[in-house]
Amino acid sequence: MAWTWSTLIVFVVAVYILQAKLWKDKNKKKLPPGPKGFPLFGSLHLMGKFPHRSLLKLSQKYGPIMHLRLGLIFNIIVSSAEAAELFLKTHDLVFASRPPREAFKHMAWEQRNVTFGPYGAYWRGMRKMFNLELLSNAKIRSFKAMRKEEIGLLIDSFQEAAREHVVVDLSSKVLAQNWDMSCRMIFGKKYPDENFEERGLHTIIQEAFSLATTPNLADYIPVIAPLDLQGLTKHMKRVRKALDDIFDKIIDEHIQSKDVDGKTKDFIDVMLSFMGSKESEYLIERPNIKAVLLDMLVASMDTSATTIEWAMSELIKHPRVLKKVQKELEAVVGMNRVVEELELERLDYLDMVVKETMRLHPVGPLLIPHAAMEDCTVNGFHIPNKSIIFINVWAIGRDPNSWTNPEKFIPERFVGSNIDLRGRDFQLIPFGSGRRGCPGLELGLIVVKLVVAQLVHCFDWELPNGVLPIELDMTEKFGFSSQRANHLLAIPTYRLQT
Repeated sequence: MAWTWSTLIVFVVAVYILQAKLWKDKNKKKLPPGPKGFPLFGSLHLMGKFPHRSLLKLSQKYGPIMHLRLGLIFNIIVSSAEAAELFLKTHDLVFASRPPREAFKHMAWEQRNVTFGPYGAYWRGMRKMFNLELLSNAKIRSFKAMRKEEIGLLIDSFQEAAREHVVVDLSSKVLAQNWDMSCRMIFGKKYPDENFEERGLHTIIQEAFSLATTPNLADYIPVIAPLDLQGLTKHMKRVRKALDDIFDKIIDEHIQSKDVDGKTKDFIDVMLSFMGSKESEYLIERPNIKAVLLDMLVASMDTSATTIEWAMSELIKHPRVLKKVQKELEAVVGMNRVVEELELERLDYLDMVVKETMRLHPVGPLLIPHAAMEDCTVNGFHIPNKSIIFINVWAIGRDPNSWTNPEKFIPERFVGSNIDLRGRDFQLIPFGSGRRGCPGLELGLIVVKLVVAQLVHCFDWELPNGVLPIELDMTEKFGFSSQRANHLLAIPTYRLQT
């Protein structure tokens, strides 16, 4: 064992010396400013419990385009709308890839999915299939009745609580409803954890989230990856095996029932139609389908629920805004029925509330990292090939150069504004932008707006134990999505005249 560790230390030091030489060569060109960091570990110590907050503070010292060495890896941190536009629009193609990550490799079928896959011909083909087959407007519309049914069940459960005037866990209820809705779109039916002999799918996905957001030394010092010093790789492989078993079971069920008449095709049905087909430029097999299934679950399960959770938190904390949304709903919908999906486009103030929520509480405070595919010069700075690019959308949403009173929740800031959140306006890019923008943007917005609209139209909300709205705890926790640290608890009062 002593010999093994001695060899490891010598090897790592040799790699560091080689890396230092390469860095010296890089430094002959003008790199972005940034902290120097320690040998081998770089600036890992500066990341803190909430990396997006730590990186904002560093950017205030070093600027909106900053370099940061984490372990042996060269990173670029982008913290302003103008800088984000340079990386995601002006030089979009150069930074359109994803970096290798141990979690993606072991739990996303060697990064064969759209979210984490490296840029190239295979990725372009899969993205095209996403846009045309899985997330087209027609496909989204086909699940309209299902969305209405599932949200109706959520409202019914809150209505029962309102009759008894009891506290409900909004966070848990909304997450469970989102999970059921996601399963019905992707798998064609609900998959509660009790459907499986051991750990259920929801539990395993949450386990995968936790592993993906745990700092992994192997990502920062790749030469030590085979040693699995933290035991993370072993854990990831167990999760991958569990996902394999569950997805195989679900895929087999679909193959056996594929000829059922009148069935609305779910996402697995669509994917299976491409398996082994010569219509696809690339051979679609089970690992590809599983990778896409994981994509869809990751993109739909936590993200919409987290945004709804923060929107309801802000509305309860700001009764004036809540009443204004309710007044708009009364005028557009009336007080004798629930909101219909087609009415969302007429709810302008609700749209402002959702924008303001996503500005202050982007689900991913740091966008999924991009990777440079070649050397590039951005704003006069040399960005080396294979650099990893982090877009700090949390910092951009709080930039005083882009927003007045950026820390305050003021939906009215969007009155008369053309700022959109679909990736065109870089002050507000919660879904990313460019080639790697989120393909599920339209579906996500429909779900968020519809659930929030129903919750505030059907109910008034008060905090338990006499807590005043202004006293509501808004602490966050950092993870795959930036959720509330503590669940949102509230007491509903039914307000419709039905």
